[in-house]
Amino acid sequence: MIQYIQEILPALLSGTKMTLSIFFWTLICSIPLGTLIGLGLIQRFKPLTWLLNFYVWIMRGTPLLLQLIFVFYGLPIIHIVFQRYDAALFAFILNYTAYFGEIFRGGFQSVPKGQFESAKVLRLTYSQTIRKIVIPQVFKIVLPSIGNEVINLVKDSSLVYVIGLGDLLRAGNVATARDVTLLPLILVGIIYLALTAVCTIVLKLIEKRENVWR
Repeated sequence: MIQYIQEILPALLSGTKMTLSIFFWTLICSIPLGTLIGLGLIQRFKPLTWLLNFYVWIMRGTPLLLQLIFVFYGLPIIHIVFQRYDAALFAFILNYTAYFGEIFRGGFQSVPKGQFESAKVLRLTYSQTIRKIVIPQVFKIVLPSIGNEVINLVKDSSLVYVIGLGDLLRAGNVATARDVTLLPLILVGIIYLALTAVCTIVLKLIEKRENVWR
């Protein structure tokens, strides 16, 4: 058994690299974009809020799997072609930006209006108010919700197999089908559990650090 694990481990680790790449870049891109979407959703300019609400509704109301298929297999019909990795990343960023946008919208709306009035008294501009006063408070408020989405992202990354990317789950499926054993899938499950455990520990440390400043 140990020898077999040693044989399939390189393929699983290679798939893990792809999983982590999708996870990392989705997180790096979608959180800042989600912050902007959240800000846009609370603006008084109705056409903007309607457009952003429609985008969020589409992204949250349809499965991520369908969005992946649409981006990679559907868009080429109108001559918009992505490579497999780029298609996966594009779909994931669009999807998670919408979720983070809703999270940040709730966070922004929970900040007392008196904070904005106090900033005006201090003669801070709107951008300074958002950056220096509002966002630090919002971050503390939305951190648990962001943590849930981060954990979901680790697991959702397995969906990229549908467009043929060599991620962790695909590597496990290939080994299982080839060798007719469940051991590769068990190892895949262990690796996913390890990844989510690391994310959970890091998020708890961040929450603990933020609680010090409350």
